[in-house]
Amino acid sequence: MLRFITGGARSGKSSFAEKLVRESPGTTVYIATAVPFDDGMRDRIAKHRQSRPAEWKTVERWKDFEELDGDAAFNEADNVLFDCVTVMITNQMMDSGLDFDSCTMDEVNALEIRIREDTARLLDALDKKNAVIVSNELGSGLVPAYRMGSLFRDIAGRINQEIAARADEVWLAVSGIPVRIKQQNV
Repeated sequence: MLRFITGGARSGKSSFAEKLVRESPGTTVYIATAVPFDDGMRDRIAKHRQSRPAEWKTVERWKDFEELDGDAAFNEADNVLFDCVTVMITNQMMDSGLDFDSCTMDEVNALEIRIREDTARLLDALDKKNAVIVSNELGSGLVPAYRMGSLFRDIAGRINQEIAARADEVWLAVSGIPVRIKQQNV
């Protein structure tokens, strides 16, 4: 089963995702996408680690998801919690080396194709697992005033749609309250 949890910043989506996984029998691996590039991100990572059960294994990965197949912790896990898609996209955009103020739309489109392909590999790897994917909902927010923010919002929105289309369940977290917005009969 694939469950997709989305919501705004600090909406309770990660806490709800962790609750869903805690209620699932078996072992769990947490795929962390964050890179500790500053004090704020290091603090966020520390808080996420503190909220997770100690027995959960952690795999730090934000790209090259075909390599999960060779990871023992991933292969042995019954449950997977992937947190989060928008951080993964940010990392891939930053890693691309593009200057988002001056790059061409052909370059942006090629980057989006790479992100989409990597996301498809992630979803394929999760296919036989009980998986929960977390992502930020960006479509309800302000229009970014700068080009990179606008490109990020558009790419993330399309990736979220692809994941939601493949998911068995989709939840929207609002002010700490999860609301199921999609459920397939499985």
